[in-house]
Amino acid sequence: MVVLTKGELEQIALPAVQRASPPPPAAVPEVDLAAGDAAAAARAVAKACEDHGFFKVTGHGVPPHLLARLEAAAAAFFALPQREKDRAAGCPFGYASKRIGANGDLGWVEYLLLAVTAAGAAAAPGSACEGAEPSCFRAVLDEYVAAVRRMTCTVLQLMAQGLGLDDRDVFSRLVLDRDSDSMLRVNHYPPAAETRRLTGFGEHTDPQIISVLRSNDASGLEITLRDGTWVSVPSDTESFFVNVGDALQVLTNGRFRSVRHRVMVSSARPRVSVIFFGGPPPRERLAPLPGLVDREGGRRRYREFTWREYKNSAYRTKLADNRLCSFETMATS
Repeated sequence: MVVLTKGELEQIALPAVQRASPPPPAAVPEVDLAAGDAAAAARAVAKACEDHGFFKVTGHGVPPHLLARLEAAAAAFFALPQREKDRAAGCPFGYASKRIGANGDLGWVEYLLLAVTAAGAAAAPGSACEGAEPSCFRAVLDEYVAAVRRMTCTVLQLMAQGLGLDDRDVFSRLVLDRDSDSMLRVNHYPPAAETRRLTGFGEHTDPQIISVLRSNDASGLEITLRDGTWVSVPSDTESFFVNVGDALQVLTNGRFRSVRHRVMVSSARPRVSVIFFGGPPPRERLAPLPGLVDREGGRRRYREFTWREYKNSAYRTKLADNRLCSFETMATS
């Protein structure tokens, strides 16, 4: 797959790479949604969110043929001539390459960022992608979003159950809200010589409630453990990987922790990943849930704020910054 010319790639001023080889592989917790024991699955999900902020989902019910069509359609889009992909550029949604955000972060990546409508379809405001994005790609993206959002809500309900909350929909209703600020991101990491280890997407936490990722068989995803050690996530084309986001960390009063992660590129194979970000409505007021605060003697680790307020603050930060520090209470700092 030819995506960017050699000259264009070499113009990227990439962040320094700290080590020449990938870190050791992670022992990723696994949750089987089809096992038939919801209580056991809820306990496993809660433990994974507490210990790692990250886990793998199997038995998810998303058809393999849909995943195959998605991968083929994404490959076809990124194989388009650069001028055609540039027609899909938009701000902040649409196509972009190399630059991640507006504050100087760079990476060995090109991507398509789409808003998710209330009906569960992928859409770029202002029809930014019309004419550049093949209609078959839009159709498969819409089908994929609908399937993954259903699975995401199942996982969010298990999280609530694992926390012992009476309201099992306390998280999922935010993602299903007609004004939910959810997004879909399709990342393409061009091949790199195996002798080089490049920063594809620098270290960060995800802002939203939950991130659900699926990738092809090229590795590169890395996460940090609680002690700060980096580990690599083995590729798995049949499973989904779930990240706890910053908003969920706030809602759970810090019991679930958003996982710091990155993508490093050192493969002759391109990596394609598709991430569904489940976010709350912009005006939603976020604060630790009262039932979880009560279990800590009334200590609130975060003040109340709206999702819009958080996003406005986050847009002013670098990728690796701790975006939640300005929302912590004095007791946490």
